[in-house]
Amino acid sequence: MPSIKGFSKLSKEAKIEWIVANYIGNDAESIDFLKSYWNNDSNVQKLHDEFIENTISNFYLPFGIAPNFLIDGKMYCIPMAIEESSVVAAAAKSANFWLERGGFHTQIIDVQKVGHVHFIWEGKSPEKLFTFFESIKDKFYSHTEHITKNMQLRGGGILDIQLVDKTALEPGYYQIHATFDTCDSMGANFINSVLEEFAKILKSEIEKTDLLSEDEKQIQVVMCILSNYTPNCLVRAEVRAPLESLADGNEMTGLEFAEKFCRAVRIAEIEPYRATTHNKGIMNGVDSVVIATGNDFRAVEASAHTYASRSGQYRSLTHAEIKDGEFIFRLDIPLALGTVGGLTGLHPMVKFALKLLGNPNANELMKVAAVVGLAQNFSALRSLVTSGIQKGHMKMHLLNILNQLEATDAEKAQIVEYFKDKIVSYSSTVEIFCKIRGIEVPAVSGIKSKEGH
Repeated sequence: MPSIKGFSKLSKEAKIEWIVANYIGNDAESIDFLKSYWNNDSNVQKLHDEFIENTISNFYLPFGIAPNFLIDGKMYCIPMAIEESSVVAAAAKSANFWLERGGFHTQIIDVQKVGHVHFIWEGKSPEKLFTFFESIKDKFYSHTEHITKNMQLRGGGILDIQLVDKTALEPGYYQIHATFDTCDSMGANFINSVLEEFAKILKSEIEKTDLLSEDEKQIQVVMCILSNYTPNCLVRAEVRAPLESLADGNEMTGLEFAEKFCRAVRIAEIEPYRATTHNKGIMNGVDSVVIATGNDFRAVEASAHTYASRSGQYRSLTHAEIKDGEFIFRLDIPLALGTVGGLTGLHPMVKFALKLLGNPNANELMKVAAVVGLAQNFSALRSLVTSGIQKGHMKMHLLNILNQLEATDAEKAQIVEYFKDKIVSYSSTVEIFCKIRGIEVPAVSGIKSKEGH
């Protein structure tokens, strides 16, 4: 396959033509296909084109709604953008369950974000470096006020600055460890700008100081960058209810259900294989809100999974207990989110999602995302410890199978009715589909689910 120079300088149409000619076998239908996903409004499409580089089309995710979320006494309809079947349904089902039991309760534990100046200093006396650092510490605040002034006016800015000795891990390795409050913004650009200024101050001041010898003034700034691990930008979501209210028509009593549920959570607390799938299910809920509101789901994922490993073993992010006749289920999760900046003021669907949520501030959005993660996890575990996960999941997956088979609306209705009292599987769906069509059943392979629970 050929390479190309200057691809980024080509028009969108020219990019498509080159790709189709060289990688898609000159399939003219591919050109029409890509253009069919363009927005009919040229201004909206131009906006989308400029979000990233080398854009040739748009990639759609379903934008669903989970209603009836009662959070801290306030009702929400929550937007969720995700491709997996059953995720929105599970969240909505959990919302309905807890609506009758007092709803969800949240707490912002802290809102600190973190950044570092990573540098190498090979002096023999760390004490001298720390003395020097303390002598210039105030300048890190004063000499960055041209960057932090507006953030300070909003109630944020630099919270703390520390010098950290990391030489036990790598010879000569030190950090300037800084914490920030970025208010309603995600704050990546703000933090990185401040950190780069810190590096300039460090290098300038070390050249002028009398506290270090000429040899000790040699430093190498390796990089200045925020950390996506934000263990102190933390939110808690919680539900609780009397044990007797949990029976909900199940064969188990409320106590039996709660005990089995707590055991399931305990397994995820001690077994990394289970914890991975368990937490993935939590992130199904969290990520769907994060994506719908234009936030960085990769950063959220990275931070959450690192937090789950903070003890040295990967563990569940949720915890459950029975106390004084009550079932208590909670999620503690780091969520560095923003409601200003980035795509929040640009992407039309993001603006709609935030409007739907009542134009929340960053703290409120943290609470909403955490609650959906907890709700998702509750629904999954409730299914797992009662009827099992596949019965409900495969029924939600049924329409995906039927769409793969290109079933008509009438065929879909007939097959959905057929499976009302039966367990869905890929092979059984194909079998009944072929029977309805009067065609021979082909040799097929199953489709594996990627759902996290």
